[in-house]
Amino acid sequence: MSWKERRLGDVLTLKRGYDLPEAQRRPGDVPVISSSGITGSHNMAMVAGPGVVTGRYGTMGEVFYVEGDYWPHNTALYVRDFKGNNPRFIAYFLKNALRGTNSNKAAVPGVNRNDLHERKVCSPDLETQGRIVEQLLPIDDLIENNRRRIALLEQSARLLYREWFVHLRFPGHEHVKVVDGVPEGWAINSIAEMFDTTSGGTPSRSVPEYFVGDINWVKTQELDELFIFDTEEHISEAALKNSAAKLFPEGTLLVSIYGGTNIGSTGLLAKAAASNQACVALMPKRHPDDVLFAQKWLQENRGHVVGLGQGAAQTNISQQTLRSQKMLVPTVELLDEFVGAIKPMYQQMANLCQQNTKLRDARDLLLPRLMSGDLAV
Repeated sequence: MSWKERRLGDVLTLKRGYDLPEAQRRPGDVPVISSSGITGSHNMAMVAGPGVVTGRYGTMGEVFYVEGDYWPHNTALYVRDFKGNNPRFIAYFLKNALRGTNSNKAAVPGVNRNDLHERKVCSPDLETQGRIVEQLLPIDDLIENNRRRIALLEQSARLLYREWFVHLRFPGHEHVKVVDGVPEGWAINSIAEMFDTTSGGTPSRSVPEYFVGDINWVKTQELDELFIFDTEEHISEAALKNSAAKLFPEGTLLVSIYGGTNIGSTGLLAKAAASNQACVALMPKRHPDDVLFAQKWLQENRGHVVGLGQGAAQTNISQQTLRSQKMLVPTVELLDEFVGAIKPMYQQMANLCQQNTKLRDARDLLLPRLMSGDLAV
């Protein structure tokens, strides 16, 4: 096994991605990859695949690999030149090299790629790169298979919502009178009428002990429309007591209210957690499972919610604006029937999300040992 110490810039070249506002995106199958992964699609690519992309802000280490052509967003850095190395290996290599790196930038301009290029790293020969990939790829293949199953389940739930509550082809619709787009017995309620809401908070970064604990602390980039089992950062009980952060119960629906096109992103807490102030927590007044209906409404109306954003540097919406949004709400019987139909899908998604969390943990334990050469391949 041949490992050599060199500059990261001798192994690969990073480049900043390209801006692509939501309004300028066109229907297509080219993935748009930002600091949080695939966040949409477009009809043209900026970079030929395969691709490796990582974020420019916050704690680094999330790295995304794509086989085909893609559009790297300007919130991310992408590998412009693999310098003859195995692209799949470079994805693992970069994830390991950036582990624990923090941009230390509050708003702009993010991580300096030139600084990253000067970092000292160790990399092996091509043959060893291939053997390392052979050890890690089966785990990632399992993760990807689960991700596809999750996507199919999530799509099924969205299509059912659209069929019943957008096209109004709900069970028994033939016998229900519709006046001005509202079926008889239904109502138009604000989010505030159906849910209690509150926002999170950020403990002081000047007290490092606040971020040494076992309480999940959610940031908006972790809202991926799925279940949240674990978070990048954790806080302590003292952090909860001495900040605006609050502990939200399992099943809470979190909604992003900051960050331009990130506005309206959602996530369901698989266990009790806190969040930063960029998240609003929705807690049902009627039944805990009503969050599933609310999530589907937010997903269906994402474009409208994004359009409510205001601000020069970073658009956002207020909690009050979110609370005031009107929802078409069916009868209690139909609402319960809908939730009953999609809840098994959510339970399957939760199981698959948990499996993927365990698989990622296993991979991330193996990764540094392989990348240091401590584990021979």
